[in-house]
Formats: sequence, C-alpha cells, structure tokens
Amino acid sequence: MVTIEIDYEGQLRCRARHQPSGGIISTDAPVDNQGRGESFSPTDLVATALATCMATIMGIAARERGVELAGLRMVVKKEMAPDLPRRIGALHVEIEVPLAEEHPERRVLENAALTCPVHQSLHPDIAVKIAWRWQD
Repeated sequence: MVTIEIDYEGQLRCRARHQPSGGIISTDAPVDNQGRGESFSPTDLVATALATCMATIMGIAARERGVELAGLRMVVKKEMAPDLPRRIGALHVEIEVPLAEEHPERRVLENAALTCPVHQSLHPDIAVKIAWRWQD
C-alpha cells in the first residue's frame, strides 16, 4: 500500500506528498473551473497517469525482450464531457514508437499499453482513443 498525503493550501490548490519517495506535486483548479490553471488539475493528473502508465508498462515489456524504447514519446489530450456532472469524457493518446511498424514485438508492446493498470482502472464511459505512430 502506498500513502500519499494531500494538503489543501487554499485558493483551489493542493500539495501532494508521495510518502515512499518524498516527491511533491501541486495541483490547481483549471481556468474553466474557477482556478488559475497554474499547475496540473486533478483531471490532468488522470490523463498524465494514463500516458505514463502506458509508457512504463511498454518499457517493462520491451526490457524483458531486449528491445530499446528510448525515444518513445506520448502526447495525451484530455477532453471534458460537455454535460454534467463535470467529468472526463475522452482521453486522446498519441504514441510515437521509435521502432518500425513491422517490428516483431509490435503486438506485445501495443498490448502492454492497452493493459496498463491505469487504463484498466478507468471508467468505461471515458473514451480512450489511441493513435499509434511507428517510425518509418
């Protein structure tokens, strides 16, 4: 079990401390929801968690097979649902893989991304749209 301590600092900002490492992140409400947008919003962290989890699990699968993934790049775009309650409607993930599309481990790497723990934890009402870009 991992403990994360959160302190509400006022002005719609929070500070979170990751107990095992001592790492700290801050959040701020987005401009479209009464905040200043000066840091990640909580829903931005969900989008970030998805992409970093996909990259991490792909990295594990690649390392187990002796495949180098340095240069892997992800861009995630968060789309809020237009209706209430306020929630994430879709996450658009672009994955730039520094390997040829015909690479023999392609399916393994794609499956690793699609089965990462964050992806598996998202509510099914959140559309996850993935665009794969393999190196030519």
